[in-house]
Amino acid sequence: MAAAPVRAVVEVPGSKSLTNRALLLAALSDAPSTVTGALRARDTILMGRALAALGTGLEGLDADGPVRVTPGELRGPAHVDCGLAGTVMRFVPPVAGLAHGDVRFDGDPRARVRPMDVVIAALEQLGVEVDDDGRGTLPFTVKGTGAVRGGAVEVDASASSQFVSALLLSGARFDHGVTVAHRGGPLPSMPHIAMSVQMLREHGVVVDVDDADPGAATWRVHPGPVRALDREVEPDLSNAAPFLAAALVTGGRVTVPSWPTRTTQAGDALRELLAAMGAEVVLDSDGLTVDGTGSIVGLDADLHDVGELTPVLAVACALASSPSRLRGIGHLRGHETDRLDALATELNRLGGDVEQTRDELIIRPKPLHGGRFETYDDHRMATAGAVLGLVVPGVEVVDVATTAKTLPQFVALWDSMLGSTVA
Repeated sequence: MAAAPVRAVVEVPGSKSLTNRALLLAALSDAPSTVTGALRARDTILMGRALAALGTGLEGLDADGPVRVTPGELRGPAHVDCGLAGTVMRFVPPVAGLAHGDVRFDGDPRARVRPMDVVIAALEQLGVEVDDDGRGTLPFTVKGTGAVRGGAVEVDASASSQFVSALLLSGARFDHGVTVAHRGGPLPSMPHIAMSVQMLREHGVVVDVDDADPGAATWRVHPGPVRALDREVEPDLSNAAPFLAAALVTGGRVTVPSWPTRTTQAGDALRELLAAMGAEVVLDSDGLTVDGTGSIVGLDADLHDVGELTPVLAVACALASSPSRLRGIGHLRGHETDRLDALATELNRLGGDVEQTRDELIIRPKPLHGGRFETYDDHRMATAGAVLGLVVPGVEVVDVATTAKTLPQFVALWDSMLGSTVA
C-alpha cells in the first residue's frame, strides 16, 4: 500500500508490439539491420529465438543495447517455443511457411487453449500445409516448402487483430503477395493492425487498405522485397498504464518520459481515458504527466480498440465514486486468460460489485478489503492487482513475476516509484 501520493518519473522500456514486429520484419528484410530500444522480456526473447531457430542471425538479443539482425535462409526442421506469446504463435507460422522443412510450434499449457484456427485455415488457403490434428490450437507443425503461393484469403478476425497482422507481416514475401479480407464482427484492436501496416510501409512494402467498414475490411500487401531499415523502438505505452493509474488512484503525479506525440500504439488512449476519470493529463517535452486530483470518476467507454488497458482501468473504476461500464471487450476472453471473468472474480472476491456480460464489465463501486488477488498467469492481471494494492490494505498479488512476460523490470520500477512517495 502507498504510504502517500506517488510522485515519480518512470522510464518505461520499449514496446513489445513494436519490438516483435521489428524483429520479424528485420528477419524478412533484404539486408542486415539494427533494432535499437528493443524490449527484453519473455515475449520478445521468444520471438527472437523463434526467428533464430529458422535461420536468422541475431546478435545482442540477450543483452542491453541494439539488436543486430542478419536475415538468413529460412529452414527447418525447427521447434518454436511460443510460451504464452500471441505474437509468436500467430506471427511466426506464416514465416515458417517460407522455410524449407517442418517447423513445430508449441507453448505453455495455457497457450494450448488460445485459438489458432483462423491462422491455420488461412495458411492452408494460401497453399501451406499445417498438421494440427484438427484441433485449431497448439501444438501444430507447418510443412514449409521454401515458398508460399499467397493470393486472396478470407478470415474472421473478430477474436483477435493478430490474425490479420500475422498474414500482412509476411505477405510481401509470398509469390503473389496477400489480400486479406476480414468478414465477421467488428475487428478488435485496430491500432495494432495500423501499426503493422505503417511498419510495412516504412520497409518499402506497398500496402492497400480499405477498412472503412470494420466488419468487411480488406488489406492487400503487394509482393516485393522488404527493405532493410534500422529502427528505434518507442516506449511501451500500454505498460505505462499501471504507473500512470497509480497517480490517479493515490492523488499523486507520475511522468513517463519520451511519450511520442504521434504513434500507432493503443496505449496512447490513456491520455483521454485517465482524463475522463478525473486526472489532469499533460503531454509536453518532459513526456506524459498524470496528476491525480483526489477524485476518481466512473468511466463509460468502448475499449474495443484498446482492450489491453482494461485490467488497470477496471481496478481504477472499482475505486471510483460512480459506476462504470467498460464495453466492447468480449475478445479479452481469449487472451492469456478470460480477462472479463478473471477481473469480475477477483474484484468481487475483495468485496466489489462487478457484473460481466458477453462483452462488457459493469462496475459498481463498493468498499473493498484485502485478500488474495489471483493473476492466472496473466501479466496485465498482475499489474492491475498492484494498482489496487496501492489504496486497499492487505491486497496480496499472486505471482507478480508473471509481469516478466512483457515487463521484467516491473517490480523494480514499482518499488522505485513507491520509494519516491512523499508524505
